[in-house]
Amino acid sequence: MTKKAVVVGANGIIGGNLITHLVELGGWEVVGLSRRGGETAGKVRHIAVDLLDAVDAKAKLADLTDTTHIFYAAYQDRPSWAELVPPNLAMLVNVVNAIEPIAPGLEHISLMQGYKVYGAHLGPFKTPARESDANHMPPEFNIDQQDFLEASQKGKAWTWSALRPSVVVGFALGNPMNLASVIAVYASMSKELGIPLRFPGKPGAYDSLLEMTDAGLLARATVFIATNPQCGNQAYNINNGDLFRWSEMWPKIAKFFDLQLAPPLPMSLTVVMSDKETLWNRMVDKHSLMHTPYSDVSSWGFGDAVFGWNYDFFADGTKLRRAGFHEYVDTEEMFLRVFSDLRERKIIP
Repeated sequence: MTKKAVVVGANGIIGGNLITHLVELGGWEVVGLSRRGGETAGKVRHIAVDLLDAVDAKAKLADLTDTTHIFYAAYQDRPSWAELVPPNLAMLVNVVNAIEPIAPGLEHISLMQGYKVYGAHLGPFKTPARESDANHMPPEFNIDQQDFLEASQKGKAWTWSALRPSVVVGFALGNPMNLASVIAVYASMSKELGIPLRFPGKPGAYDSLLEMTDAGLLARATVFIATNPQCGNQAYNINNGDLFRWSEMWPKIAKFFDLQLAPPLPMSLTVVMSDKETLWNRMVDKHSLMHTPYSDVSSWGFGDAVFGWNYDFFADGTKLRRAGFHEYVDTEEMFLRVFSDLRERKIIP
């Protein structure tokens, strides 16, 4: 029997790769929700909706009565941790309140979180982080979102899950959290300028232990959890299964882009890349690249955040493996594959 998935945040790395996976699986009808909307094709329909507007959400989603699964992966950025809470909680509340009462066949609501639950964004945190770890001092919208789902599910037939990936790496343009594009554009510009590749992060970040989460792996794990009843009403860390240090990875990235390697030099990408739009436009013309606005091709602030982690950043992923999901991804291979994909799509030279 065909299932119906509503993917919230359809144009991001996570939502986009999830939609691709559901289509490839077959047996799924997919509705993608986003502010911009998208091109409806085949089994995928897109709806442009302002999820901060409860009235608009109820009106636009009124026909989703046959929804079986909600995959929530939307996010709105704000300047401070406290300011993140109201909009990100409101969007989830408005989606659930619009669909859950009218969808009697609803089976599962999947909530995308991350290591912010463990305070990973605040500074050095307990590693490996585990799903059973205590919450940290608020504000934290991920925790508020999960509290809302847990309260809403009581007495209901449907279940929820809270998914906690590390930094998600995959293809998506115009996404505020796309590390692969940050590295690829930074390296491509270094090559264009004839300078070696330098790691720009904080002192200590070059040698910290990290992990990543491949977007395709995350999509497969998300569907596995959402369709296996024994996984219901639980949280799961989702990661590639290996650890690395930038001091090991950076030389391999330099080799891929045919660049010399130079010692790390701490610098803010937000600052040093702020004047590079003219360079980028020149590269687009010179190398016949896809005409992508400089503002959409990379998020230097996100790069600064990731390269600023001068502490270990990883979580225990064995709970999901014990539940029966045994896939893993080699992180070096993942980076090189995504870089190759960006080249094939003519995003970078």
